[in-house]
Amino acid sequence: MKPKEILVFGATGQIGKNLLRKLTINNYIITAVTRNIHRKGYTLKKLGNAGWINIVEIDNFNYENLKEIFKNKNICINLIGILNEKNRSSFHNMHCLLPKLFAQLSKENNLEQFIHISALGIEDALDSKYASSKLNGEHEIRKHFHDHVILKPSIIFSRDDSFTTFLLSMLKLVPAFPLYYEGKTVFYPIHVSDICEIIEKVISNKIKNKTIECVGPEKITFKEIIQRLLKSLEIKRFLIPTPLPIANLFARFFEITMKNPILTRDQLILLSKKNAPTGKYETNLDLNLNSKLKYFDLELSKYSYMWKTGGEFSKKELK
Repeated sequence: MKPKEILVFGATGQIGKNLLRKLTINNYIITAVTRNIHRKGYTLKKLGNAGWINIVEIDNFNYENLKEIFKNKNICINLIGILNEKNRSSFHNMHCLLPKLFAQLSKENNLEQFIHISALGIEDALDSKYASSKLNGEHEIRKHFHDHVILKPSIIFSRDDSFTTFLLSMLKLVPAFPLYYEGKTVFYPIHVSDICEIIEKVISNKIKNKTIECVGPEKITFKEIIQRLLKSLEIKRFLIPTPLPIANLFARFFEITMKNPILTRDQLILLSKKNAPTGKYETNLDLNLNSKLKYFDLELSKYSYMWKTGGEFSKKELK
């Protein structure tokens, strides 16, 4: 039987790099789309055996540039998402208009599935530009292509993420760390390998016309995440509850002075909401899409040593 061909956007990110390995092992042929083949091509090519990953360079994602690569594909997966707006890469363009275009092209070319990564806990954050753009994107997908699957994960973590790795770097450098909203924001962190398993199961089980909230096995507050990171590093830091007006001043300063702000006012809005299942949709647990979910502390211990004095030599021996 001829292997299915999958078109992947956002393949160079945390999910993409892990997903390509999993899909090629399971005999799917991948076409990965990148804006800069010279910078990203080598990284992508080594994720699978020769002939299983094709790379296409497209700088401008418009209908004319994309229509050819959708031909003769079975599935499209959109992993593109941004946390900060830059020039043409606005929340509206990347989270709403682009998924809408992918859904339209999926319909025109009779694709079997369009799988889209959105976000968990955004329904109550309509005053956030990030959240509203994500929700508008979901609406456009449902409107234009029936055979869609929208995945709404909580925080995705791994050694390749920009969440735990950033926090580990910060905690290593500073004597005190601010807690916004007293650190009470709730998350259900899910490991990147678990979200990749969900995507593979969605494909193999031929799931369609469904929205799935994706969660890890633990409910953890932001303060508890920081405490677990500190424990893993074997260091102590002052955790300081920071009033919202001061937090907004910090965020405004970072927005003005940094190309990639470490905190924005929009992110502060998101932190005021629970990153938790709404009950409106089924979860990966309800659908039994994971064989065994990975726990935060155990997976963290596999890479946090890189931030400890001594690096790899600081790792504890396994008994």
